[in-house]
Amino acid sequence: MPPSVQSILKKHQVSPSIMLLFKMDRASLLLLIGFCCFSLIFVGSLLVREEEEPVKSIPTTLSGPFTPVTVPLDHNFRGNAIDLPSDDPRLQRTSAKAFEPEQISISLSTNYHSIWISWITGEFQIGDSIKPLDPDSVASVVQYGKVKSLDKVHSQRAEGYSLIYNQLYPFEGLHNYTSGIIHHVKLTGLSPDTVYYYRCGDPSIGAMSDVFRFKTMPVSSSQNYPKIGIVGDLGLTYNTTSTVTHLIKNNPDLMLLVGDAAYANLYLTDGTASDCYSCPIHETHQPRWDYWGRYMQRLTSKVPIMAIEGNHEIEEQVNNTMFASYSARFAFPSEESGSKSTMYYSFNAGGIHFLMLGGYTSYDKSSDQYKWLQRDLAKVDRKVTPWLVGVWHPPWYNTYAAHYKEVECMRVALEELLYNAGVDIVFNGHVHAYERSNRVYNYTLDRCGPVHITVGGGGNQEQMAVKHADEPGHCPKPSSTPDRFMGGFCAYNFTSGPAAGNFCWDRQPEYSAYRESSFGHGILEVKNETHALWSWHRNQDMYNVAGDQIYIVREPERCLVRAPPPVMVWDE
Repeated sequence: MPPSVQSILKKHQVSPSIMLLFKMDRASLLLLIGFCCFSLIFVGSLLVREEEEPVKSIPTTLSGPFTPVTVPLDHNFRGNAIDLPSDDPRLQRTSAKAFEPEQISISLSTNYHSIWISWITGEFQIGDSIKPLDPDSVASVVQYGKVKSLDKVHSQRAEGYSLIYNQLYPFEGLHNYTSGIIHHVKLTGLSPDTVYYYRCGDPSIGAMSDVFRFKTMPVSSSQNYPKIGIVGDLGLTYNTTSTVTHLIKNNPDLMLLVGDAAYANLYLTDGTASDCYSCPIHETHQPRWDYWGRYMQRLTSKVPIMAIEGNHEIEEQVNNTMFASYSARFAFPSEESGSKSTMYYSFNAGGIHFLMLGGYTSYDKSSDQYKWLQRDLAKVDRKVTPWLVGVWHPPWYNTYAAHYKEVECMRVALEELLYNAGVDIVFNGHVHAYERSNRVYNYTLDRCGPVHITVGGGGNQEQMAVKHADEPGHCPKPSSTPDRFMGGFCAYNFTSGPAAGNFCWDRQPEYSAYRESSFGHGILEVKNETHALWSWHRNQDMYNVAGDQIYIVREPERCLVRAPPPVMVWDE
């Protein structure tokens, strides 16, 4: 570049990048110009395509009720519903030290300022001759703080309690089981929406875990909401690993397990796989619980898990004892929420109040659960927790042949109470498929009824539900429908609507908006006090692709909340 041109460019403060163009030879300059032209054309074509193909808008429940949709069964994707073998490395103890913490999990208390840390130390025993461990032989200690180093200056210490449970059979040849020592420690005085680091174990014997982290829930208000992952009927199959991997990638703040975790009751006590749910002797292979806890630690040590019992947690044993593993392994905010049982409880997560209800314990109007539910609903302040969400295992609104109208007695007992309280969404499992309802109450389309969502396709080894009760030849006999455990009969023919006089519809019922036989998990993202985004993520898709998606919209001005009837003193 001539000196005269160079001096002129400097005089007018031309940028160095422009000056560089004057230094380039002709071939390089032409190449650069060509590249710029190509880039402009490419970007322009993208913009035109975006105008031609706008992003598909997400529907809202305000546009409903929707015409029922059944997604055809994808015969090319059946998943791999085969249990992980006991020698899979992911199911093994990670340390040879006997009292090194394992199966670490966290769960919420009733509000953001408290959280439970749970873990197991010592090895389980199974066989003809077992000797339970002493729960008091190992301390239950958690060191925690906002700094990862957890030094003495920046950490606190909390102590809790420990227990063991047994699974015993009064028959010769069956293997009895006794668990490792299960520890539960409650941390209190926590700040909202804050990352904490922790390690757990017994420092006096040098048996402490690695350092993990969790994030507390936000303050309960109409402006604060966590991102919630929801799974049901998880099991421990190769399908399960796909579901959990996808769920982790979607980065939830909280996980709901709507029943049926380890499926230990699909094994004989010697570890032989056998669908023994219907056997006269209800055997289980309890080590499957330990394998499940070890596998799930990758998620549950970081993300709180809130579980409710399913039918596969019944696990009957001697002295008519049931739900022993479920009640011992998980920590529940039962006492904090006024419940006397691990089978039902409630808690807040930001601006959502969750009702975790028991489908396998008494729920009629004279039951402890019903009276507790009345008291709990009376305390709900919709200005603080605008969203009210119900969670239990067996669905009320299910159009698959599997478990069709199985818990009609539960629906008859509780639906009016929940409807009057303004429950917005209900999550269930049990049926191994996905289904979302229109807003419904008492089998009638109702703009103020909840949206019922079944997410029972977590990945367990039982068959996927594919038959629908409204298809020819698949309508169950009424006498076959009542739940075998709870008993009772409340399932009658429809008395009104297109199916009046019949036990099943002859087409997909109008209250069923969307159904699909698929494995996966759901994500609930509440945006504000009236709008929540629900997404169903199928295992055959990328983790961030939604197979079904809708905005669930509350209408508090239209749907007025009615206070529950008071619990009389003599009912206590």
